[in-house]
Amino acid sequence: MAKWLDDAVFYEIYPQSFKDTNSDGIGDFNGIREKLDYIKDLGCNAVWMNPCFESPFGDAGYDVSDYYKVAPRYGTNDDLKKLIDEIHDRDMHILLDLVPGHTSVEHGWFQESMKAEKNAYTDRYIWTDNIWEVPEGMGALRGISDRDGSCAVNFFSNQPALNYGYYRPERSWQQDMDAPGPRATLEELKRIMRFWLTVGCDGFRVDMAGSLVKQDENGKGTIKLWQEIRAFLDREFPEAVMISEWGEPDKSLEGGFHMDFLLHFGPSHYNDLFRCEEPYFSGRGKGDVSEFVRIYKENYEKTCRKGLICIPSGNHDMARLARTLHGEELKVAFAFLLSMPGAPFIYYGDEIGMRYVEGLTSVEGGYDRTGARSPMQWDSSINAGFSLAGEEKLYVPLDPATDRPTVEKQMAARDSLYQEVKALIAFRQEHPALKSWGDIDFIYVEKNAYPLVYLRSMREERILVILNPSHRSVSFDCDLWCGESQKGVNSALPKHLPEPLRIFGGEIVIKDKTVTVPGGFYGFYRV
Repeated sequence: MAKWLDDAVFYEIYPQSFKDTNSDGIGDFNGIREKLDYIKDLGCNAVWMNPCFESPFGDAGYDVSDYYKVAPRYGTNDDLKKLIDEIHDRDMHILLDLVPGHTSVEHGWFQESMKAEKNAYTDRYIWTDNIWEVPEGMGALRGISDRDGSCAVNFFSNQPALNYGYYRPERSWQQDMDAPGPRATLEELKRIMRFWLTVGCDGFRVDMAGSLVKQDENGKGTIKLWQEIRAFLDREFPEAVMISEWGEPDKSLEGGFHMDFLLHFGPSHYNDLFRCEEPYFSGRGKGDVSEFVRIYKENYEKTCRKGLICIPSGNHDMARLARTLHGEELKVAFAFLLSMPGAPFIYYGDEIGMRYVEGLTSVEGGYDRTGARSPMQWDSSINAGFSLAGEEKLYVPLDPATDRPTVEKQMAARDSLYQEVKALIAFRQEHPALKSWGDIDFIYVEKNAYPLVYLRSMREERILVILNPSHRSVSFDCDLWCGESQKGVNSALPKHLPEPLRIFGGEIVIKDKTVTVPGGFYGFYRV
């Protein structure tokens, strides 16, 4: 496994919206190159870049039309190679966004697949035998060509599903995983990965990684598929990193992924923390973290306490943190994000508290996600330093507020969110217990209650994390420092007063077994 993942802190770049250098209103590779020193200075040592391949952009690049060519609006393949080289020159790493489950309807493979006469691409996608039947549980395209049959789609109607086979085929058109069509698709996926790893990328964040094999009993077929991919990588590119958008780390890690991405949909209760009517990290103090922790602990144990569940500040698919959290709430939220196991992912602009821009018309399939994809706000110059294009040409409209946060303002203010995030990243990197592989044990988690308390440990280092996002002072009972024994992990801890390593928002008060925590607080203590 690549050792650099041990202390990786990722910065997610949405290339369309990061920095435009040719005044067309759309970000580009040269713009990313200009800002690499900013990313490194923040403390991030790895980049996840959203899809940058040729596409009609019906879904912001997640509808690929050529896996071997970058989208001209970002630059050329040579420009991407230069970007990768400059990232490596700074002792940083980059993951490309790999979309293995579907292509654009404009992809040459699909154009051939639609033909009535059989050819090399007839079985590259999932087609039924006749136009009147659609794949169960999936959307479909039909009546679009002379070929008889309906083609399954993964999400939007412009994203036909690639054929990796069915775990248990039940109909004549449902092919076994080892049938020629699915095998050809898998071999092509290997070629795509080989191509970009040879160019120099360090690996891939894999879109919808758990959805490739259809009618897949408990993910068994998809796990087997990724195990084959991992074996191929181990032979040819043993340092190649794979991080999955799966949301089930017990399955993804078995499949050979290094880490899994915690999803904002499904059973994780991730949205309970940041994006619901009463988020746990809101100062109102009406949230609940208990269900999130329960599911997290289940997954943690399923992976033999490896964890390796990446928790993002946000991404291009969800509302920004600052839509529901504000001011000091964001600082406490980042204390959590930067002290959990697995690699943290910071979505561009979240480190300065960029807001979700309300009321935007959908851009390139964004719909309600469009407001989280607005241009990066660098400074007070034209278009917030994103582009010299006319305002009407910008990929997505800027936040129109006169007080919109910018990197320039946040870097100049000693108490800004940017400064806090930068300090928290540095603090994480100073302490092995807080990094990806450190153990976690939850000390105090109660339903509809505050604070949240957990212990991070690695070898001899043990750091207790106390988080109270609510505005009110709260108390909890704990025997870590009173000399009594307590069931579970606490009984093994030393019984002495904690040594504060980093605190924000006041100080805790310990009296006998009761610990009182001020409102709007986080603290890291050596125990």
